[in-house]
Amino acid sequence: QVQLIESGGGLVQAGDSLRLSCAASGRTFSAYVIVMGMGWFRQVPGKEREFVAAIDYSGSSPIYADSVKGRFTISRDNTKSTMYLQMNSLKPEDTGVYYCAVRTVVGSRRVEDYTSWGQGTQVTVSS
Repeated sequence: QVQLIESGGGLVQAGDSLRLSCAASGRTFSAYVIVMGMGWFRQVPGKEREFVAAIDYSGSSPIYADSVKGRFTISRDNTKSTMYLQMNSLKPEDTGVYYCAVRTVVGSRRVEDYTSWGQGTQVTVSS
């Protein structure tokens, strides 16, 4: 099983940028997710975890939630076993704990189709 560790969160002001990283260890990153993909979700207290973005092995077909489209960019570097989420023009509503996970169903945006969740990294955007 692959282990995922998120990093890069922090406290920023509206309009600022952050880049989150999701580093994988354990089973070989590329082999494990070669036909799958990986994704980012976020969660605030009292609300369900929501889909943010996902990417396949090649990185050629990223998908995004409508709320972040045009502001966030997902990418991955298979040589470094790391996935990234570049977040620009941050808004207070982007606040939450951001999690990365491995996708088990191609193209899915559903929480239940993801596994090997990381521990999360907190992003707080002040107005």
